[in-house]
Amino acid sequence: MEGSLTARDRVGIQDFVLLDAYTSETAFMDNLRKRFNENLIYTYIGTLLVSVNPYKELGIYTKKQMDIYMGVNFFELPPHIFALADNVYRTMISETSNHFILISGESGAGKTEASKKVLQFYAVCCPSTRLLDNVRDRLLLSNPVLEAFGNAKTLKNDNSSRFGKYMDIQFDHQGAAVGGHVLSYLLEKSRVVHQNHGERNFHIFYQLVEGGEDELLRWLGLERNCQNYRFLIQGECAKVSSINDKSDWKTVQKALIIIEFSEKDIEDLFAILASVLHLGNVHFGASRWNTFFCFLFLHFLCFRNPCLCSIYHFQVLSPFTAEHAKYARDALAKAIYGRTFSWLVNKINESLANKDSTRKTVIGLLDIYGFEVFDMNSFEQFCINFCNEKLQQLFIQLTLKSEQEEYEMEGIEWEPVPYFNNKIICDLVEEKHRGIISILDEECLRPGEATDFTFLEKLEEKMCGHPHFVTHKLADQKTRKTLERGEFRLLHYAGEVTYSVAGNCSLLFKVMRQSKNSIIQHCFHAIEPDGKKRPETVATQFKSSLAGLTEILMTKEPWYVRCLKPNHCKQPDRFDDVMVRHQVKYLGLMEHLRVRRAGFAYRRRYEVFLKRYKALCPDTWPHWKGTPAEGVQRLIKHLGYKPDEYKMGRTKIFIRHPRTLFAIEDAFEICKHELGKGPVTSDKRGLETHTYNITLNSFLTATKIETCWRGLQARKERERRAWAFSQSCRFIKGFMNRNQPVSMDNSEYLAFVRQSYLTRLKDNLPKSVLDKTTWLTPPPIMQEASVFLRKLHTRLLLRKYVRGISSQQKVQVKLFYLSFILIGRKENYPQSICQPFADTRISEKDINIKVLQQICPEGIKYSVPVIKYDRNGFRPRFRQLIFTQAAAYLVEEAKIKQRVNYSSLKGVSVSNLSDNFLILHVSCDDTKQKGDLVLQCSYLFEALTKICVVTKNHSLIKVVQGSVRFDIQPGKEGFVDFKSSSEAMVYRTKNGHLMVVGPHNAIVNSRDKS
Repeated sequence: MEGSLTARDRVGIQDFVLLDAYTSETAFMDNLRKRFNENLIYTYIGTLLVSVNPYKELGIYTKKQMDIYMGVNFFELPPHIFALADNVYRTMISETSNHFILISGESGAGKTEASKKVLQFYAVCCPSTRLLDNVRDRLLLSNPVLEAFGNAKTLKNDNSSRFGKYMDIQFDHQGAAVGGHVLSYLLEKSRVVHQNHGERNFHIFYQLVEGGEDELLRWLGLERNCQNYRFLIQGECAKVSSINDKSDWKTVQKALIIIEFSEKDIEDLFAILASVLHLGNVHFGASRWNTFFCFLFLHFLCFRNPCLCSIYHFQVLSPFTAEHAKYARDALAKAIYGRTFSWLVNKINESLANKDSTRKTVIGLLDIYGFEVFDMNSFEQFCINFCNEKLQQLFIQLTLKSEQEEYEMEGIEWEPVPYFNNKIICDLVEEKHRGIISILDEECLRPGEATDFTFLEKLEEKMCGHPHFVTHKLADQKTRKTLERGEFRLLHYAGEVTYSVAGNCSLLFKVMRQSKNSIIQHCFHAIEPDGKKRPETVATQFKSSLAGLTEILMTKEPWYVRCLKPNHCKQPDRFDDVMVRHQVKYLGLMEHLRVRRAGFAYRRRYEVFLKRYKALCPDTWPHWKGTPAEGVQRLIKHLGYKPDEYKMGRTKIFIRHPRTLFAIEDAFEICKHELGKGPVTSDKRGLETHTYNITLNSFLTATKIETCWRGLQARKERERRAWAFSQSCRFIKGFMNRNQPVSMDNSEYLAFVRQSYLTRLKDNLPKSVLDKTTWLTPPPIMQEASVFLRKLHTRLLLRKYVRGISSQQKVQVKLFYLSFILIGRKENYPQSICQPFADTRISEKDINIKVLQQICPEGIKYSVPVIKYDRNGFRPRFRQLIFTQAAAYLVEEAKIKQRVNYSSLKGVSVSNLSDNFLILHVSCDDTKQKGDLVLQCSYLFEALTKICVVTKNHSLIKVVQGSVRFDIQPGKEGFVDFKSSSEAMVYRTKNGHLMVVGPHNAIVNSRDKS
């Protein structure tokens, strides 16, 4: 930056902080105009960047320009948006801190383009992989979608953002962009239903009508003619030469796909856009209203209620007047579009979300309206200007804070800075119970009839005597002539603004919840004020969101871009002094400059200052041997600086006045030429000899410079080779001693081996707990660390696996764990592992209603079909076995055959073979009681596990060999014998026992598998 000071008379000064007359608005404007006339659109105020829209291509945003500014000191090159973006990025990485860039200015000043340039710079400078490129594409393509739905042509700008946007870009520890998040503020919904002359609705409507495919337009009931839709022609400029709606439509479609909108979402989104256009064509009269477009509106929002859809066939009467009906129609259209826009932003956030939970650093981009003053200022301008008041308050606080911190860090006394504190204006708007927003809430929500004028009367009652508030009633005779009765005036930090109170409304949209359109259902899912909680007004919602934004910004380091518009006509090379001066005032640039210049105009690190100016002092030229601070002290003493002109900090020199810096820079410029000159000999042999001496002197000077340069390069090359040779020798020596204890000879090599192994291991970690082969074989020095890391990684994989298990899977795991009691004890257990357990095998609808009525109070836990063998004769009977909380039931259709209380259940016997029999042993104290149950169950292991769960007794199961004794009734026994054979059979033997034969081949197979 210092190098450009010699040309300051022609191109101005790159940093306004170096203006001598820094309190003069005229000097500020002159410097800005000089630079604009030389196509230098960027100027600094310290680290704040002032940008003037050139309205022409300058060729300063190429990939080559990005490379030039990448990794360069902030003040080393001329001011540029890339310089600021790079400095923010490098500071974030080096300090691991969060930052934000606030881009502000009026419509047409270039805010949106500035935010695009920052995003493009980060897309180029960040590390690149396939995954990261996908994230980068989504971040970049979110812009066309948000511009289509949130931007419009205005009188000032053909692509004006009609909403405030805050975007967080998330970076990992290596500086790669890994995610993002978007917050939107105060969408200009009124544009949906009304546009001033020369302005358009939001771009997306024109893109749909002009660029939509014929089939899509037929499905939406639209025609390819914007003149047919009332909401698109109020500004009388549907077509704009600088906008290609067809091309932009294709870009938006591609972006929606890349951002991962589903086909259903895209269809519903287009249907909503069509419904808004159809709603705009609904006309009302005193006697009737056209129902065709209303029918289309309901159709494309997928209303299926016959009462609603019947309006296409019948006359509809309403107590509203035609004006009230139009007002309600427009309010509904605005509500639909506004909520759809919020849904769109949330959907983009889902796509940009970073799934990795590790800590990220963030750079935020805040692109928001500048201060607005129109002939007619409505509620929207009130909110916009209140937002700018809050941001101005934050802006001054953070600027003063950063200045004070730097002074304290350098050990220099901080001098208090006088400035206008706009807290009094912020309190006027947002103070609880007394502010304008609180009064508006009370009027909107109080019982009885509240009008715009009752609201104004309440303001006059509460605000009477406030120095920044005036109305027609409270004003003096002179001011009263400039105010209407339905207006009030606020004195903002940027000037006076008169607001109209007309336009308060209150609407309910209960019917919207009946829509089958998924987006509409989502947007209107909770709009009914059914609860007892007091509903929030739009003003309160905006105030809350603004407070949330302020809280976000206070946790980050601030950077600023102030965008200026040079003229109203959007013409290049035209600088309108009056217009630019007005913007300089309401953007608070002079205020910021006064804060930055309150102490010292210039500050640099000692190393940088000494390197540039050491030639001005014989003691420091050509090489200074001491510390940089001592060298600067010696240089300053030689130049004769007075004590009040500078201060020496811990790491920087602070120079108070710009003229001091200009003087040293001019002296340095002269010194450079003197250093390049050799002694010119005076000769009286005429012009020829004089010319010869000058030529010879120039040749000798050039030769000397070339010799010095070649010598410098040779010394650098020698040092580089010597370093490379020494490193190679140490590496080889370390390799030869790699198996020895750590020493000076091998420590660096072993450190390299450790780093190399860990780097390769990071890229080849096993993805599964079952993967036992991909773990890299460690070198000897890393054996112990490798064992520890492997255990740690296995625990991490297990933790991820367990966290990913669903609740249903957890139940399965628990049941399988309980079934482990049969591992190795029953031969067909391995075959059961591949079959997941079910909650039940018989649904309640398959259980007889009479049975359900009897056992439902106990709560059915599990039911399964079984075959029950009679105790006498062993005849098979098909039954249902049902477990409740209290007992087990054996059911035959509508009749409960036996109830077994868990308290009387002595145990459950199974064989060790591959059959599927179980015997429930029951206590029989009474001869009338039935005995034990002999059952055959296809889901044996599942049933046994469920028994253990419901009885909470894991020791019930007994595995036996050979035969099982069971009680037929008290005093009478029976036996079940078990054996294995080639075929499964069940029959009664001659001795009266029940013989159960398990399949022999199943046993062999199960053993083979195990």
